[in-house]
Amino acid sequence: MTRVLVTGAGGAAGVAVIRSLMSRGGVEVLAADMDGWAAGLYLVPPHRRRIVQPGAADDFVDGVLSIVRDDAIDVVFSTVDVELPPLAARRAELAPATLAAPSLETIQTCLDKLALARACANTARVPETEPLTAEGVSRDWEFPVIVKPRRGAGSRGVRLIADRAELEAMAHDDSIIIQANLPGEEYSVDVIAVAGAVIAAVPRTRTRVDSGVSIAGQTVLDPELQEQAALVAAAIGLDGVANIQLRREASGRPALLEVNPRFPGALPLTIAAGVDLPSFALDLALGRPLPAPDDIVIRELATVRFLEDIVVDPAEVLHSDHAAHGAEDG
Repeated sequence: MTRVLVTGAGGAAGVAVIRSLMSRGGVEVLAADMDGWAAGLYLVPPHRRRIVQPGAADDFVDGVLSIVRDDAIDVVFSTVDVELPPLAARRAELAPATLAAPSLETIQTCLDKLALARACANTARVPETEPLTAEGVSRDWEFPVIVKPRRGAGSRGVRLIADRAELEAMAHDDSIIIQANLPGEEYSVDVIAVAGAVIAAVPRTRTRVDSGVSIAGQTVLDPELQEQAALVAAAIGLDGVANIQLRREASGRPALLEVNPRFPGALPLTIAAGVDLPSFALDLALGRPLPAPDDIVIRELATVRFLEDIVVDPAEVLHSDHAAHGAEDG
């Protein structure tokens, strides 16, 4: 029996990962979250529910390490951006358990949008990207442009700047980037790769987005989107799962927006379309062979998201000191 710990059980991605792995034979899933009201906790039996510290807390990794030891965990899945760097930095301490996540270097590159743009610029199609400094502002921009934080998920802090006067009026801040505006349709491509080589890439539209989270969309069989995602995965040396976001230029060609080095919130659609990313990631973590890319069949499907209630006895609700989640992208 393979024992798996899934953190971030309160998010859409965490719930989808838990459900995927629970449907697979020979896997026992433990669910963890900082919030005792996290829905995914109540998908597993009471004795497999765990409370952890927030991912940004100094003792978060120590708490996960205790669970790994006490519960004989084989594989750890984190579905939360802020948890990934500290877990990846201490990956060796999890042994003999394996962390089902990209390398620390890849994670750090993805979470810094300027570093990501520079890493991919010679490989994939990337909009011009510069820090909000005197030198960056002085570039010959075609307006409007986008300004947004180098770090952060969803649409928080993103602004459309209409002209040079508005850009020059902004205070210089190298934690903010200026980026050429991509006016076309946005897509997410959910991928799994081994040493930068993509095994499967599932493009989907982001037809309706709420607080940065895709709540309706459909998979599309578009080789150009898959090719761009594969070029990005190769440039960052992706080993594992990531959500690569692309948007079309005025010419119609897709270009890179950002990469989330984790499972996406819209994961159920990708799984239904034929690519069970959590199951593939588990096999990758355990050193088992993955299907050949040519053997994977992706279907075009559409999805809409709705709220689903999990009703439990009040006595089952776990106590926690933290009961708040930020929006996740996907």
